[in-house]
Amino acid sequence: MIRVLLADDEAMIRAGVRAILSADSEIEVVAEAGDGREAVELVLSHRPDIALLDVRMPKLDGLAAVAEIRRVAPQTKVIMLTTFGEDDYIARALGDGAGGFLLKSGDPRELIAGVRAVADGAAYLSPKVAQRVVAVMAEGRMSRGAQARERIEGLTEREREVLALVGAGLSNAEIARRLFIVEGTVKAYVSTILTRLDVRNRVQAAIVAYEAGLVT
Repeated sequence: MIRVLLADDEAMIRAGVRAILSADSEIEVVAEAGDGREAVELVLSHRPDIALLDVRMPKLDGLAAVAEIRRVAPQTKVIMLTTFGEDDYIARALGDGAGGFLLKSGDPRELIAGVRAVADGAAYLSPKVAQRVVAVMAEGRMSRGAQARERIEGLTEREREVLALVGAGLSNAEIARRLFIVEGTVKAYVSTILTRLDVRNRVQAAIVAYEAGLVT
């Protein structure tokens, strides 16, 4: 069962999101918050697998809540849910450790797919957000490519293989099946890769993989 905390300052939005998630028998909304500060407190008391946060909330907005949750409860993965798709929101959320970014205007199926993917250890961006990330990365890819290639020089051949598959959006379980190794070994590889690349999460590692040319 994937345990989810839902945080949004609009009760109707929370009800709608809860209804969508309840369609999946393996997802359970264990708590709801109306502001970012309450969301952090409920994460500490309920220890959910996923915190699904709106970007704009009172007391502590979703972007600030991401960093706080990742600091006090690193085992809880965070997905941002918003009507806004501006680049600065995306960059800050991913930089602070969010594992996914979904738009409220997207297909409801994306919501379930995103929760499942992030809970399984993968990163998930809604298609529209992914397009913006790729576009922004492409604008400066040549200058960043050399830096990214230098960063991966310290990785072993196997670690590069794992990094490439992380960059392709595969979960730990999928990588394990692809490389014919156990999932626990994949988790160890991913942890080592994050440390050696000095990145905070799989999304940032995937960006390095893309810029270094490991992923097309």
